Amino acid sequence: MICLQNVSFAYQDSEADGVRQLSLHVQTGECLLLCGRSGCGKTTVTRLINGLIPHFYNGGLTGRVEVAGMDIAASPMYAIAAKVGSVFQNPRSQFFNVDTDSEIAFGLENMAYPADEIGRRVAQTARELKLEKLLNRNIFALSGGEKQSIAFASVFALSPAVYVLDEPSANLDARAITELRNLLRLLKAQGKTIVIAEHRLHYLQDIADRIVYLENGSIRAEYTGREFWQLDAAARRKQGLRAGDLRTVGLPPGPKQPDNPVLELHNLTIARDRRTIVTDIRLTASRGDIIGVIGNNGSGKSTLVQTLCGLRQEQAGRFCWEGRPVDRQQRLALAYIVLQDVNHQLFAETVEEECLLGNRQPDKEEVTAVLCRLSLEEYRDRHPMSLSGGQKQRVAVAVSQLCNKEILIFDEPTSGLDCVSMLEVSRLIGDLAAAGKVIFVVTHDYELLVHICNRVIWLADGAVRGSFAVGADTAGKLLAYFVDRGEISRTVEDGSLPGKEQVINNENESG
Repeated sequence: MICLQNVSFAYQDSEADGVRQLSLHVQTGECLLLCGRSGCGKTTVTRLINGLIPHFYNGGLTGRVEVAGMDIAASPMYAIAAKVGSVFQNPRSQFFNVDTDSEIAFGLENMAYPADEIGRRVAQTARELKLEKLLNRNIFALSGGEKQSIAFASVFALSPAVYVLDEPSANLDARAITELRNLLRLLKAQGKTIVIAEHRLHYLQDIADRIVYLENGSIRAEYTGREFWQLDAAARRKQGLRAGDLRTVGLPPGPKQPDNPVLELHNLTIARDRRTIVTDIRLTASRGDIIGVIGNNGSGKSTLVQTLCGLRQEQAGRFCWEGRPVDRQQRLALAYIVLQDVNHQLFAETVEEECLLGNRQPDKEEVTAVLCRLSLEEYRDRHPMSLSGGQKQRVAVAVSQLCNKEILIFDEPTSGLDCVSMLEVSRLIGDLAAAGKVIFVVTHDYELLVHICNRVIWLADGAVRGSFAVGADTAGKLLAYFVDRGEISRTVEDGSLPGKEQVINNENESG
């Protein structure tokens, strides 16, 4: 179905992130997992398969790429699109409409399907993917995970022979990942060929038939599913890979004990587009706290932290910093947020200039130290928008350390990051906490949560449904249980996994 023969590609004006003398064969109906460190060439391979290289990305290409009998370099994009469906890491980059129904129908319309067939396929897609609640919605009002679901639906409606997915789980919550896993099983049962580039591996344990490990644009190792999932933790860390089983993720010795609160949220209510998103939030935080914010897609996590840093106006309630009320403008001066989509906050011509932007007293030595810490030194003269998704994410994290704000918020800071980069970001966030910053981390990445957070709050149904400390063995099992089952359950003293009917006590106060 897919054949790459001695393919080399170097992006124009860049020798990095391409591929070198790469040969790869994918059988019909096979699910292939591409893994490796950020920038290893995974995304480039997906672009070779779906025709974005050479039809969109310029550069030096040698070798031959065949998909479903087509010579990709010689075939028009409309012909490739009929056979190959792509879901990108950033779903916004593939949207063409402002409402969900039109977006799902867009590909069908371009293929000139009859109107009644388009309507039938849109309805069938929404039903099979359980997306009925997302129909007739404004795309730009959706959460990141919901946007990813619509992007997937727009491809699924076309029923291509080949699916190419680049970090499809990056912005999905636990339940959505379970649904993604079930969808991949459905595609396999239909005989579809699937190529997935991923860092989060745990959900693919029973899905991937073959695993290809890339390094510096070349294939360094190939595994069967059985061989790969039997790799021990040391071998995975050496290759920069994430955990294959979240229940094996270790925990720090114990959580930081609460100190004197400096940040207080009193009865906070937030509305968006005249619709109440969260109500009656009460929360305290001390210097050095790293507070994880979890919950399903659309639960209000991003809305809460955007209000916390002054990007949104609260409907009711009060913020206090060091005992004094602070308004929206004052919060803008106090807080800095690394957005879920970092493309919205990269402005400069080079990575180094991005790190210096807005800093009235720039310290180039500190910039160099931070870039080295995040393995970005070699990219300091590159344009930020020319980097991979994971590299852009690390640039935004670097800026957060250099901005000298008191409250730092990270909205999915490890989206698209490999294990090594995730640990680097974890250490940097830990250093910021040790320096007395108050930190909030919005994430679906439970490896990150158990590495750095001392407290976690859970948002659901517009309220804080519970909170708990991280560090005890029971909390670690709880987090693994949350991810595996897509549910929150209360901690228990005997260390056993709780049942479905048990939930975190609704204290609505994490202090």
